[in-house]
Amino acid sequence: MFDAFDPVLLARIQFGFTVSFHFIFPSFSIGLASFLMVLEGLWLATGKHVYDNLYRYWLKIFAIAFAMGVVSGIVMSYQFGTNWSVFSDKAGPVIGPLMAYEVLTAFFLEAGFLGVMLFGINKVGPKLHFAATCAVAVGTFISAFWILSVNSWMHTPTGYEIGANGQFLPGPSWIAIIFNPSFPYRLVHTVIAAYLTTSLVVGAVGAWHLIRTPDNRGARTMFSMAMWMASLVAPVQILAGDAHGLNTLEHQPAKVMAMEGHYESHPKGAPLILFGIPNSAEKRVDYAIEIPKASSLILKHDPNAPLAGLDTIPDDQEPPVGVVFWSFRIMVGIGFAIFALGLFSLLARARGRLFEWRLLHRVAILLGPAGFVAVIAGWITTEVGRQPYTIYGLLRTADSASPLAAPAVGASLVAFIIVYFAVFGAGAWYILKLMAKPPKAFEKADPVDHGPIRSAGITPAPSVDGGKS
Repeated sequence: MFDAFDPVLLARIQFGFTVSFHFIFPSFSIGLASFLMVLEGLWLATGKHVYDNLYRYWLKIFAIAFAMGVVSGIVMSYQFGTNWSVFSDKAGPVIGPLMAYEVLTAFFLEAGFLGVMLFGINKVGPKLHFAATCAVAVGTFISAFWILSVNSWMHTPTGYEIGANGQFLPGPSWIAIIFNPSFPYRLVHTVIAAYLTTSLVVGAVGAWHLIRTPDNRGARTMFSMAMWMASLVAPVQILAGDAHGLNTLEHQPAKVMAMEGHYESHPKGAPLILFGIPNSAEKRVDYAIEIPKASSLILKHDPNAPLAGLDTIPDDQEPPVGVVFWSFRIMVGIGFAIFALGLFSLLARARGRLFEWRLLHRVAILLGPAGFVAVIAGWITTEVGRQPYTIYGLLRTADSASPLAAPAVGASLVAFIIVYFAVFGAGAWYILKLMAKPPKAFEKADPVDHGPIRSAGITPAPSVDGGKS
């Protein structure tokens, strides 16, 4: 059945499929862990029940998302040995220790305190439980730190030496490997994307319940917090993305050429192509809608600055332009949509209609899953734009794969598709089911329901809104 297919292409599709599923869950759990940390901190600081209720509400969802992220990550790591053994052999001395550091620091930290976070809310003191929540939140960030360091090194490899057998060996300093040129930009851009992804989900859930129960205090609080995140952080993400793009232009110019659709060099200012159909056979963008010299203005901060095109790159070193061109536009388009949502929420807040403006709520619901689409589109832009290399400029993808026959890779790809959609589809359905339930509007102030607050010596504030606090 798969005899006519290229085994390397099938292995790439399999890895892309599994990592896309995996990326969904960390991009949510990183932001949600920090959201839970903020909620519990506000709960203990103010004694307001609404933060307690929201913490418990989102804690269940976090537990499922975290578990699915762990399972999907374990499966993905096996493919380094099965489908990419040559890459593992050559890059293992550099990649292996970094991956081990992620397990020894981040995963052990998360796993060690996750049980306290999930099951100890009424069994340990409030300070210890809050410390556990903070530890899990910090652990998710440290995990992102190490994984993105590995990924960034594959894009901008530094600090290595080539051994006698062709292996990449660590140089005299691990700092040069860990903090490679693209890592700081990729870390900031990815972590902010995770926070925005979470804010869109939280905002969509809050908007959904506001439409149905406008007086629900929990829905109001989560929606307000999510809109603050969108309005304040989306502009920061745009600036971070711009800085990341300039760094990519410096170290991976072919990727930026593909993103911009610049088949030809522009010695007197390059246009910004908004839309079009890349035609790699004819080396042009058909039906292009463009702004003259705007690309040079963005990338060089000078409208007349020259920009090189793909005509300066050998054909066998060009990334797939069509995929990179469109995935980049999807990511950027969603980014500006989030920015517009933040401005919309500020307008509604200024008019005193944040909780009554149904159009805002419907837009927030519509953009609820947009963050996941944006992070996957960004990942596709980054990884496909690195082609034809696994280690940029040094090790080609075609030379990194295991010597497997196409039927073997194809059969496992089909199995992954079936199992992933069944297992993670069920998990996603259950998360949506939990989100469909409104947060509790009120809990009685007894020691069982509010153990952490009582043991902390904080007296819950009396209800002033008719039992909705």
